[in-house]
Amino acid sequence: MNCSITLEASKERPIVRRHPWVYATAIKRVDGQPKAGATVQILSQDGRWIAKGAYSPLSKIRVRVWSWSESEAIDHAFFKRKISTAIQHRQKWVRGTNAIRLIAGEADGLPGLIVDQYDRVIVCQFLSAGVEYWRDAIIGALLEQTRCTLMVERSDAAVRAREGLAEQSGILFGEHDGELISVNEHGVQYGIDVLGGHKTGFYIDQRDNRRMVSELSRDRRVLNMFCYTGGFSLAALQGGAKSVMSVDSSGDALALAQRQMIMNGYSPELATWHDADAFATLRELRGAQEKFDLIVLDPPKFAPSAQHLERALKAYKEINRAALQLLNPGGLLFTFSCSGAVSPQHFEQMIASSVSEALGHMQDEATNYRVMQRLAAGLDHPVLASFPEGEYLKGLLLQRT
Repeated sequence: MNCSITLEASKERPIVRRHPWVYATAIKRVDGQPKAGATVQILSQDGRWIAKGAYSPLSKIRVRVWSWSESEAIDHAFFKRKISTAIQHRQKWVRGTNAIRLIAGEADGLPGLIVDQYDRVIVCQFLSAGVEYWRDAIIGALLEQTRCTLMVERSDAAVRAREGLAEQSGILFGEHDGELISVNEHGVQYGIDVLGGHKTGFYIDQRDNRRMVSELSRDRRVLNMFCYTGGFSLAALQGGAKSVMSVDSSGDALALAQRQMIMNGYSPELATWHDADAFATLRELRGAQEKFDLIVLDPPKFAPSAQHLERALKAYKEINRAALQLLNPGGLLFTFSCSGAVSPQHFEQMIASSVSEALGHMQDEATNYRVMQRLAAGLDHPVLASFPEGEYLKGLLLQRT
C-alpha cells in the first residue's frame, strides 16, 4: 500500500529546502498504516508531492527522507547506487590511511546508517527504523562493493531505543579471531577493537586533528585528557613531543594505548598513563601549578540530547577554564565537543566565557588567548548544507599569547 503523510502548512518549508528530517509535530495526517521503516510519500497540505522517506512511528523524528525525486524508487538498486557513490567519493578524498568512514548517514543520503572501514573490515551501525528495514539490502550491497573479509554490526547505541529498536551487535560476515585490527594513519599504527571499542572501535573523525597535533608537538610537553586509547597521545609522540601525559577513566583503554605505544616503537619513558577522573586531575594539576605546552580536551558526549545542554555547557566550561590556566605562554589548546545538542555557537560562547574566567584568575595583564583555527571532522565526514545539525564534532585551536 502506498502510504503518505501530510504536513502542516507551517512546517513545509524545511523539507522543501532539503532538511532530511520530518518531526512528528510537523505532521497533520497519516494516510494508510505504514510499518516501522516503510517508505511513505511526504505531501504538502494541498496535496503536492515533496519527498519520500522512512517512517518511524515511535520516534520524534517521524520520517527521514530518502529522496526528493518522485520517480526514484526506494529498492535494492537505490541502496546499491547510494553506497557505490559514497565509496567512490571517499576514494577521491581520503589519503594516508586505511581507516575511513565510508557512509556518514544523512550526508550520503542514507539517514541512520554509519559504516566505517578498517583495512578489509567493515563495521556498520543501523541507527534508524529505515536502515533497519532495509538492512539485508544494505549488507548485500556492502559485501558486494567492499569485498571485505569481515563485517561487524555495532548497533549497540542508545539512540536505537528512540526508534523502537533493541541494541544489537555481532559478526554479520566472516570470522574474527578476537585480535585487534591493525590500521595505519599517517604513519601511526593503531589497533582497533571492532567488537568492544567505543562506537565502531575508533574515532576516525579526529584523523585530521590528530595529524595537526602531531605537526605541532615537537619538543612540547603535552597533556591529553579523556585520552581513550591514546589516539592524540600517539600522534604527539610521533611528532616528537618532549613528554605526553594521558588521562582516562578506563583502565582497559589505557592498557590498549600502552600496547599501541610499544607497537609503534615509541620510548615508554616519554609517556605516562593515568587511570583517573579528568575533572579531578585538572584541578590537581592546577593546584600543583603544572604547565603544559599543548593540551587536548576531547571529552565524551556531555549532552546526549537538548535537555542536557545547560549541564553539559557547565561541564565543558569547567574543563576548558582549567586547561587554559595550565598552558604555558605560547601554549596550544585543542578543545572539542562531540555533542550534537551543542551547536558551534553554544561551543564558542562557552569558550569565550571560559577565557574570561581564566583571565580573571591570572595576574599577568599581558596574557590573552586567541583562536587560531576552527576544527571539524575530516573529508570523509561531510555535512549537508541544509542540515547543520549533522555537524556533531566541533573544535577550536587556541593559543595563549
